[in-house]
Amino acid sequence: MADEGNIITDLNPDPAANGADDGPAAGIISQYIKDMSVENPNAPQCYQWTEAPQIDVQFNIGAQLIEGDIHEVELKIVAAAKTSEGTAYAVDLSYAGLIGIRGLDEGTSHAFLFAEAPRILFPFARRIIADAIRDAGFTPLMLDPIDFNGLYMQQLAASAEQQGGGEGAPTGNA
Repeated sequence: MADEGNIITDLNPDPAANGADDGPAAGIISQYIKDMSVENPNAPQCYQWTEAPQIDVQFNIGAQLIEGDIHEVELKIVAAAKTSEGTAYAVDLSYAGLIGIRGLDEGTSHAFLFAEAPRILFPFARRIIADAIRDAGFTPLMLDPIDFNGLYMQQLAASAEQQGGGEGAPTGNA
């Protein structure tokens, strides 16, 4: 009972301990639509077409340093549906996230920016694409999950093969 009055004095009031975490860290700070275009060029005629459209989906990942430990990762997705009668729809989305990276080596930072960050951003971009296509009057396009880590490893291997003249195993540098 006598110790109950000393609870406050037993706490360390030194504020230097708070926020002093300077170990390695990486994470999403914010995410946003950077640019988006939805085209429905043949409406309303396209709603009468009976031919199943050919769906073409293209992806691209870009990253740039904003300042200090802050990077922007941009996931660009272009989806189009075409038939012999014309284009049913075209959606072009640039979805980005601000990424904070502190205390990581260059290889780990690169892997986070080009594999892990796109993996985190993709479900949100996928929903935006599906909603935009649905709002254009079509069946939503539900993009399959993407193995960004596998694609990143393929890019590393291709880069290492190209730098090595077609010989040797990937070195892990990109």
